[in-house]
Amino acid sequence: MIERLPGLIDPHVHLREPGATHKEDWDSGTKAGLAGGFTILLAMPNTDPPITSKKSFDMALAAAENKSRLDYAQFFGASRDNSRSLGKIATRAAGLKMYLDQTYGPLCLDDMTVWREHFLHWPGYLPITVHAERRTLAAVLLMSILYDKHVHICHVARREEILLIKIAKEKGVKVTCEVSPHHLFLTEKDISPESPGRGEVRPRLGNSKDRDALWENLEVVDCFATDHAPHTLEEKDSKDPPPGFPGLETALFLFLTAVAQGKLTLDDVVLRMYTNPKKIYKLPNQYNTWLEVDPQPTWEIQGANTFTRCGWTPFEGWKVHGRLKKVTLRGKVAYDDGKVIAKPGSGVNIRKKGIILDKNLKNW
Repeated sequence: MIERLPGLIDPHVHLREPGATHKEDWDSGTKAGLAGGFTILLAMPNTDPPITSKKSFDMALAAAENKSRLDYAQFFGASRDNSRSLGKIATRAAGLKMYLDQTYGPLCLDDMTVWREHFLHWPGYLPITVHAERRTLAAVLLMSILYDKHVHICHVARREEILLIKIAKEKGVKVTCEVSPHHLFLTEKDISPESPGRGEVRPRLGNSKDRDALWENLEVVDCFATDHAPHTLEEKDSKDPPPGFPGLETALFLFLTAVAQGKLTLDDVVLRMYTNPKKIYKLPNQYNTWLEVDPQPTWEIQGANTFTRCGWTPFEGWKVHGRLKKVTLRGKVAYDDGKVIAKPGSGVNIRKKGIILDKNLKNW
């Protein structure tokens, strides 16, 4: 039986443009997004150059406007010296992203006095989205309390982290969080000793207790986010492999498999891949937008059959449930039975001033 679902929202993707389009760009990444059932992607700012100024922000948006096949918004990155320019960017950005752990280059903020400046100057109507792990997570929760700002914790991976967020929510702290499929379905034991670089990701894969704690505390998890972070196999198999996995084309089917196994319901999937990210990031309605999914068929994931430019997956050979039959985006067929129909540049910047996504058409 075909199920109709709303177009999915991924609040955490890396599309590698500008600076690393050999791995991905707004064209290939949004083709992968449509093939995974996504109709809105929120892109992260750790590009080259990083999205920390109006110039680099406009550069990324220009690429998206020309290439994106689905609707989108771009995060703005917090740096050591741009906190006072946030107000000019806020209404145009998906949100503010702060990197507080295990990141490279000018986006890594290890000085809490810099955090303070961003908490002071970021408008309160959107969350401050953070990469924060363990003790840094605890520190940013304290900052949320001190400045009464909503923080959204990316890719929670550890038992101690999800339990701390649970307590913080019970105490009324303004915090939401996301979990990525690879932390729910993989552990450190799934890393092949023959190709260890392919298991490099940040946060690192946890142990079975970490994975089980995420499943046991799903009521704490607001969103499922892929953290789609493609690199080529040549890079992953090198002596200095960069961290990150592709994920746009596998997430929905991993979760449909969990539904088939009784670990989730379809309502759980819709809540965390549509309803909650839409609410958290205050995203507009996409009218006449839906997916047609057959949850029954089983098939084998193969990286060679994906649209992402990197052409591999950490879930190679996994048997999963569900087939995406069709994606309708704002009344037009964007994906049909394995074929991407939407044209480059047909996606809409959902933060563009005055944008209304087909208000006269039927809302989901």
